[in-house]
Amino acid sequence: MGNKKQDKKQDKKQDQKQHSKQQDKKQWLGFYEVMYRMRRFEEEVFEFYKKGQMPGLAHLYMGQEAVATGVCAALNEDDYIGSTHRGHGHLVARGADVGPMMAEILGKATGYCRGKGGSMHIMALDKGILGANGIVGGEIPIATGAGYSAKYRGTKQVAVSFLGESAANEGTFHESINMAAAWDLPVIYVVENNLYGISVDIRDVTNTEHIADRAPGYGIPGVVVDGMDVLAVYAAAKEAVKRARSGKGPSIIECKTYRWQGHHVGDPGEYRARRDKKEKESWLARCPLAGFRTLLSREGVAEEKIAAVEKAIEEEIGAAVRFAADSPYPDMMEAHTDVFVEV
Repeated sequence: MGNKKQDKKQDKKQDQKQHSKQQDKKQWLGFYEVMYRMRRFEEEVFEFYKKGQMPGLAHLYMGQEAVATGVCAALNEDDYIGSTHRGHGHLVARGADVGPMMAEILGKATGYCRGKGGSMHIMALDKGILGANGIVGGEIPIATGAGYSAKYRGTKQVAVSFLGESAANEGTFHESINMAAAWDLPVIYVVENNLYGISVDIRDVTNTEHIADRAPGYGIPGVVVDGMDVLAVYAAAKEAVKRARSGKGPSIIECKTYRWQGHHVGDPGEYRARRDKKEKESWLARCPLAGFRTLLSREGVAEEKIAAVEKAIEEEIGAAVRFAADSPYPDMMEAHTDVFVEV
């Protein structure tokens, strides 16, 4: 009798373990889907630029896909994110519609901001996206303000501020984090350290190995993670979000990553400093998509499932491209609207 009970317990544990493994695989396939969507979206943005079909420039996120994917996966639907000039990946990870995103980049009337914001200023408040920001460090106090709002209103919402390593040398970084730490605001500061601020090597202008080393100065946690590993980013983000949501205040997560392209689509990215062919090739070899696709296969996710995800996204991005290309430009009189808030 005792052996039967023991066997049942063992079977139950085995079933639970198997179920958990299946749930992991489903979530991981979702991570890959988001990263693949980001990559294909930006490849098409680059094509529009090369054909002279988009106004201005775009700052591509290629190579950094694991960061936005892992962080946004740890958030609830009503949480907030503040984005940067390199914000396409953040918006895609947060669930923004790629059709209106692409239309906005082309300056079309069907874009998120009716074509008036362009690549660096896409906002989607229904998704908690407080806006991409062309000012370096400009999103940091905005996300901090959202965290203050959540605490003041007594909600369990959290805010994420995405920022580059160079923004960590801006006054807004120190002022905002000091305020968030003093008031235990529910904010997570995600530093995407891709080594270069335009052409300036962060290792030449900062006397610390890690930006996250500054966290103890504010009395808050700071962690460094491999920004090319979506699972590592997700684990760190979950912990920081849990801490913020429980009223314990802000955290800094520094993700070591690399942008494949230049500062923007018109920049060849060949800088005098350490960004040489050897450095770039070493980072390209650690592609977050290719590496994670290999992991999925190794963990038993069927090739047919992966291929089906890729096929669906190809169709989705193709539809977004056609939608943006066929959409009209705003009427000239639109220049006089959305200038002031109407109360």
